[in-house]
Amino acid sequence: MKSKKAFTLIEVLISIVLVGLILPPLYKLISLMNDSNNQIYKYVKKQNTQTDIIDTLYLDILSSDGNISVNKDDFDRLCIRHTKNSLYGKPLSQVCWAVLKSNNRLVRIEGKEFKLPLELNDQVHIDSTLSHLEIFDIYRTSSDILVILKQKHQAPITFAIYDIHKPKKKKKIKKKNKA
Repeated sequence: MKSKKAFTLIEVLISIVLVGLILPPLYKLISLMNDSNNQIYKYVKKQNTQTDIIDTLYLDILSSDGNISVNKDDFDRLCIRHTKNSLYGKPLSQVCWAVLKSNNRLVRIEGKEFKLPLELNDQVHIDSTLSHLEIFDIYRTSSDILVILKQKHQAPITFAIYDIHKPKKKKKIKKKNKA
């Protein structure tokens, strides 16, 4: 008769102890990797959101008719009279980018016809974008626009758009009456 080989009780106990010694550090390692992945995901999501905001601002200016105003009074703002870059499906929208002084938050205001500060009956969409803004400067020449944005603890973001011209005024043609 052949004897069957089996694990002894001591061998089983030793293997349980070894597994007990190896598993806690592995669990800790998996937990650290999971936390690291969550932090990377949040960072990438924040960077993508920031990129989307900058792209929207860029396209608002680029798609404009050139009628752009820059005001620095109660709150810094960039207003575009007509842009084709509507986030809400409007053919030509008025868009203003303004910094709210209370919390230095950059907001995008889109509507048909409105003036800042907004009135109660203005029908606009307000999108809160970047927070903790330290710099929102717009410099404009006759045809070029330079935008500088900087959030707290972030590198500044700058971009320029060239050859943005104001719409030309149409000349009135006088008709001569023939007698």
